[in-house]
Amino acid sequence: MRNFWLDYRSEVLFLLLLLAVTSFSTWFGQFIDADVYDDILTPVFNTATVIASLCGAWILLRHSNGMRTRIFFAYALIVWGLSDLIYLIGWAIAPHRVMDMAAHELTTYELVLGNLLGWVLLLYPTEALRPGWMNWKRAFLQLLPLAVLATLDDVLPCNLWPVIALYPYILLALLFGHIRAYRKWCEDNFSSLDDIDVRWIIRYSIMLFIVGLNYIWMCSTHYHTRGFTQQWFVVLMFIYATEQILFRQDPWREVQRDDVQRTNQLPTSNSEASNPQTLPNSEALNAERRLFEQWMETEKPYLNPNFQLTDLRTVLPMNRTYLSQFINTHYACSFFQLVNRYRIEEAKQLMTVNPDMKLSEIASRSGFSSPAVFSRTFARETGLSPVEWRNSRS
Repeated sequence: MRNFWLDYRSEVLFLLLLLAVTSFSTWFGQFIDADVYDDILTPVFNTATVIASLCGAWILLRHSNGMRTRIFFAYALIVWGLSDLIYLIGWAIAPHRVMDMAAHELTTYELVLGNLLGWVLLLYPTEALRPGWMNWKRAFLQLLPLAVLATLDDVLPCNLWPVIALYPYILLALLFGHIRAYRKWCEDNFSSLDDIDVRWIIRYSIMLFIVGLNYIWMCSTHYHTRGFTQQWFVVLMFIYATEQILFRQDPWREVQRDDVQRTNQLPTSNSEASNPQTLPNSEALNAERRLFEQWMETEKPYLNPNFQLTDLRTVLPMNRTYLSQFINTHYACSFFQLVNRYRIEEAKQLMTVNPDMKLSEIASRSGFSSPAVFSRTFARETGLSPVEWRNSRS
């Protein structure tokens, strides 16, 4: 539990803050007059959503650089923006018919549209976690149950809106199943996860979770302000998400590009070793391990915060797949865990030799990207904070 808090403290606080703000907004919305909401706020919010969506999509497509994650989210923004634009056109033609939110329950069409928009927003994290996984066949299989539920809702005498409203949560739960595998892949290739979007995807999923809660509340209530919280929250979410996605790194893209470049630089004498199907014998493996450990101890490449698995090719000219197998087999841990153990040992030595050195300097000289990462990693590996460990040695 302590390790979970250390790893995801900011995400838990982020969720609590969003829940608090959303709850306050929902409560505050009850005091808005129906006419004010229908005639002023709803058109304003929808216009803001259209502007945020289409402008964000234009920016992401212009700076996509071939990244499918940016393209997927841009398409999601376009779909949402166009749907709200159609809504605005309907309001201009027949404002009372379109904007009277208290006049009826959500229809099957509106429920399905909400599900489709939710599914579109899940395209980005799916592509970020599993590049190339989403295709037309899988998209059809994911949307098929929704089509069946919508058909049954019209045919059967019972109301199936609770099942339809909860369907996006099933897709969101499936998405979380990919996070563990993605984090393992990151730990096998990087020594620092600061710029990897595991945490950003969690924050993005939290925002989708809040949108889903508001969506269910909209389905179950007849208050005229049932869309108030949803509308302003979606606008802010799109602006925040566009900024994050535009400036985040794509680790898959970096590893693939680096893998191709470094593979082309491998010496021909190591062609067999670079083939993961041709593993060296035990004597060769032990020799490689000794060579690797000597290199780590003398050159100390782990002091570079941007140290990556493919940097091992300086001493072990093999492909990325074999390098990952080499670390997992010999040290029973990921590349990330192994490198941070070296960094922690370096930090311990610095604290022992220089007991008055500031933790920020120790973190920097040990290869950690920041004092916060250093403290969190040190506590997770040793069970003590750096200050507690240093005091125990004094």
